[in-house]
Amino acid sequence: MTLGPLMLDIAGTELVAEDRRRLSHPLVGGVILFSRNYRDPAQLAALTAEIRALKPAPLLIGVDHEGGRVQRFRDGFTRLPPMRSFGEIWNVHPQQAKHLARETGFVLASELRTHGVDFSFAPVLDLDYGASSVIGDRAFHADPHAVFQLGQAVMLGMRDAGMAACGKHFPGHGFVVADSHVAIPVDDRTLADIAIADLVPFRLMIEAGLAAIMPAHVIYPKVDDRPAGFSRVWLQKLLRQQLGFDGAIFSDDLCMAGAAVAGGVVERVKAALDAGCDIALVCNRPDLADEVLAGLKVDWPAPARARLARMHGHPHPPTPTQLRESARYANALHHIAGLGVNTADLNLQIDPTDYCARS
Repeated sequence: MTLGPLMLDIAGTELVAEDRRRLSHPLVGGVILFSRNYRDPAQLAALTAEIRALKPAPLLIGVDHEGGRVQRFRDGFTRLPPMRSFGEIWNVHPQQAKHLARETGFVLASELRTHGVDFSFAPVLDLDYGASSVIGDRAFHADPHAVFQLGQAVMLGMRDAGMAACGKHFPGHGFVVADSHVAIPVDDRTLADIAIADLVPFRLMIEAGLAAIMPAHVIYPKVDDRPAGFSRVWLQKLLRQQLGFDGAIFSDDLCMAGAAVAGGVVERVKAALDAGCDIALVCNRPDLADEVLAGLKVDWPAPARARLARMHGHPHPPTPTQLRESARYANALHHIAGLGVNTADLNLQIDPTDYCARS
């Protein structure tokens, strides 16, 4: 069984026959987990081990685990603050903010790696314009250079724990009010306006070694009439050629309303891959996943396979006991405790206002 250019989700806290059938398909190369797939740490470790055992070349396992509103695993994991917390500290003490952001990235990644998750779709590199409710406190700051410094710190902390980072949502989702989960946002700014603001964190993060990027389901009509995730202008001309990005490109969820402009789900997947995405996400609609598996005909190029292979986590993560006994981990928890991080009472439930819970 080979790996392919699709990333799918699963129904519950353990694999059922339909999950195994879909994930064993040659077109599938990865799995994204949601809050509905999590009960407790031991269950998660068993689930990820079962997923990895499905194919000789293990499927890539990812999750949206940013902190704040968007943290899939909570009970038994450290409850992490929203990234805006670091931006607020940055305003007073930039070096302290960077240190705390790196420690948070380490805690985030080490806890996921210990339980078999390869990477998180983090950090958010969007600017905080105060307009987008869907981004909101997920963004570090309004200043693009602050966003870069803090995003790089989180990335370095994740790297310390053996995990690659995925910056999102290229070239920037923070300026638009509409939520691309339920609408098709349009950003009418010129490329020049975007380049001197929103693109700055992405450009600097690429120079710093960012491993992956997720484009936005946002249309920038003064640049291209297609959303960034379906646009060869954004992904090939600007991201690959002008910015020199050679990492992995993950589409955002192609079942979102913001992807509807590309047609049916098979057409959406084809459009994303043709534009330059290395792997396409189809989430929360098993009927549409089956439609793609039955109807998609595509050759997955070797460079895309190589880029995705680099997203696997370090092959020898610590056991939970080893992590708890680690001085690095203990120090990181101590440092970030002042942020209101909950590391003691971990019986926390998913926030019902979390737009991404989808449980």
